[in-house]
Amino acid sequence: MNERPITEDDLHAFADEQLDGLRRAEVTAYLETHPAVAARVTAWRTQRQQLRDTLAPIAAEPLPPELNLRRMLGTYASEKSWWNKWRLPYWALSAAASLLLAVGGAGGWMVRGMGMGSSAGLMALGHEAIASYSVYAPDRLRPVELRAQDKPLLATWAQERTGHPIAIPELETSGYRFMGGRVVAGTHGAAVLLMYDDDKGTRLVMLAQPMPKRDDSTMTAVAAGDVHGFVWSDGGFGYSLVGEATPERLHPLANAIRQQIRERI
Repeated sequence: MNERPITEDDLHAFADEQLDGLRRAEVTAYLETHPAVAARVTAWRTQRQQLRDTLAPIAAEPLPPELNLRRMLGTYASEKSWWNKWRLPYWALSAAASLLLAVGGAGGWMVRGMGMGSSAGLMALGHEAIASYSVYAPDRLRPVELRAQDKPLLATWAQERTGHPIAIPELETSGYRFMGGRVVAGTHGAAVLLMYDDDKGTRLVMLAQPMPKRDDSTMTAVAAGDVHGFVWSDGGFGYSLVGEATPERLHPLANAIRQQIRERI
């Protein structure tokens, strides 16, 4: 009997609990004899659960009124002049509204923060930083895309993607060395992720992203599980520093970062 090889897709499906009984048993038997692969799958499951826990408060929020299908249809139907001008049948409006709702749902209605005040947008940025921390900080193989020695290239890449110059703070005097960073997706487009390490396994993640409003703000605490941090805005950018450290430890680091950014840009 020829057994099917265990593929990377099988491993991901196993981690996501998407395999049927027979294939799940085959993968389980495979992992029992391949401890290194089993450890990798366990890490995936841990990251998935961390992301669920981090994003649960956002997922539990009610759907914005702007994406309510009944409201959209009522708005369009009440605008008789618009209706008569274009002579669109009702089914076309219904289809269009359904499409808008589907796009909003599929994309996690990421646009929800764009019309909000700066505080709401910053809290979203804080949760994104925590989610990024949960994904990248535990990664021991490739936590960053460009390493510290490639700092000039990282700064150029970040500026090209965000459209703004990016300052890369140093925290060596506080016990954390700069590891590197990457460009990631954020609520308002490209965001820059920077990572720091104390050489004892403790890592910090800073996330920076252009904000719709240029209002400067004071620092606000954000937390999810064991991850704590602070968010603030300065000069049209939102910033968040997060890590598995106490707020008392993180707050002076965030202040140091803010001061350096103000001096460099």
